[in-house]
Amino acid sequence: MQEKEEKRSFSVAELAGLLGISRIAVFRKIKKGKIPAKQVGRAYVIEREDVEHLLPCHPKMVLSDEEKKDIRSAVEKVVEDYGETLRLLGKE
Repeated sequence: MQEKEEKRSFSVAELAGLLGISRIAVFRKIKKGKIPAKQVGRAYVIEREDVEHLLPCHPKMVLSDEEKKDIRSAVEKVVEDYGETLRLLGKE
């Protein structure tokens, strides 16, 4: 069996799905220059090498144990400080 070949480029919709954000958010990042893209007709093509650092499988996107601990601590503090408010908002 052949191994699945990694895509070399993405459409806006594909990148949005991979990043877990909306297509509009991707368009905004392209417009601001945060994501390099080439316009092909009315569509945009984003090269993998230009967004490799943003993809979930990239080593920079994996949290270290220390980072996870910091996030857990921050969440616990927010729940401690604003727990009742969060519960009330959850009922709306």
